[in-house]
Amino acid sequence: MGQVKVWHRRTVVHQVTDARPSLSADIGRREKIYFVQMSIRLVCLVLAVVLSVPWPVRALLVAGAIFLPYFAVIGANQPSRDAPSPFAGESPNQSEIPRHRREIGS
Repeated sequence: MGQVKVWHRRTVVHQVTDARPSLSADIGRREKIYFVQMSIRLVCLVLAVVLSVPWPVRALLVAGAIFLPYFAVIGANQPSRDAPSPFAGESPNQSEIPRHRREIGS
């Protein structure tokens, strides 16, 4: 007689470290990064006005003060890859209008 092989299904055990950060934690992280970037912008602006440095250094400080807000806003509006979708709990076959498409008077 041959050997009988028994295949057991492995149960997937999720670790706490596998969990995605909450949406509020992701927003908090983005707010902190935005605050740091805007603080750097303020320092660039103040140094460009206060310091008497050669024009290339002053131009670099002014460029930092002008262009840093654009990159800060883009970064603040970009959620992290690990953040949950705000619509993650919704089922695809729902009879209710989705939250992002609710309209008054329709």
